Amino acid sequence: MSATADLPGEVDLYGKVVGQERAVAALRAAARQPVHAYLFRGAAGNGGLMAAHAFAASLLCPDGGCGTCRTCRAALAGSDPDLYFIHRSGAMLSVDDVHRLVVLAQRRPLQAARQVVVVTDVHLGGRAAPALLKTLEEPPGATVFVLLADDVPPELATVASRCVQVPFPPVPRSAMVDWLARRGVSADVAAVVADSSGGNPERARVMLEDADVAARAALWSSVPDQLNDTGVVAAELARGLLASAERAVEPLRAEHARELERLTEEAAEFGEKALPGRKEITDRHQREERRWRTDALRSGLGALARAYRDRMTAQAIGGDPGAGVHALAVADAVRLITEVAQALPRNPQESLLLQSLLVRLGALAA
Repeated sequence: MSATADLPGEVDLYGKVVGQERAVAALRAAARQPVHAYLFRGAAGNGGLMAAHAFAASLLCPDGGCGTCRTCRAALAGSDPDLYFIHRSGAMLSVDDVHRLVVLAQRRPLQAARQVVVVTDVHLGGRAAPALLKTLEEPPGATVFVLLADDVPPELATVASRCVQVPFPPVPRSAMVDWLARRGVSADVAAVVADSSGGNPERARVMLEDADVAARAALWSSVPDQLNDTGVVAAELARGLLASAERAVEPLRAEHARELERLTEEAAEFGEKALPGRKEITDRHQREERRWRTDALRSGLGALARAYRDRMTAQAIGGDPGAGVHALAVADAVRLITEVAQALPRNPQESLLLQSLLVRLGALAA
């Protein structure tokens, strides 16, 4: 878990950020004398977005992030009037999306001494890089930008150079297992969840409500034994795997429903007749659910790659005289799987992409 709060009795804004002690320490220090732009680099779910809420609370709170005042609570919930989120409106972060950022950045803070603008999926904003760069090079004095990116592609290197970079790497497996164990998760379930989550605490947390997580990993691992060189088998397997990914989203949908109910109740406590920013929250939920489905597929592809590697290891240990040939086929299989995993976030044709992969994998085994 994150480092403990600095003062006795202080609520830890970063208490829900798992396994990112270095990032949390850097943000605690940065909040004392913030600069105009930060880049949180790491896959969604590794803690970057949750840390962005906490960092914003510390920047907007008159007490530097007490964790209990209305400002802190609103920032953590994403509803503070001086905290803005820019999400891509399509498959990529567009120039129009960045123009919305420019307009927001020119506004004066409504309540706090500054405002915070959080931009998600910056790694998908190559075409918008010039507009984003111009804004960062001429920053409004009262605005702090927090950019979230899975990685930094070459076209965004200059944008990244204008920011203080804070890495959010995957949480190590051992740390993930320890965290799950502290939550009362049994050792066997913790091992499956840690392996399936890819070092992503948010995915691991929701997986705990997914009774099918072990069965889903087993389904992907069984694919090599079912493949042949026919498209019919590949199409049937692809349908089953995609249906499994869709079921993986159900626990997240349930959590989103609970979050919406909780935020509505909190708004009522403050005298609001309706939840401020409800549409933005539901839009965020939809984006998260689409991303979650993609992550479920990528996690499955990871299990599939491990299955091929395990086969190679078993053949080598067993003294198979053809182990060298098999090793080359396994290397080709893992390369194909990796290419598809990298293409998934940018390719809406999941069914065709997966079916094509399975046909090629079947041909390798033929």
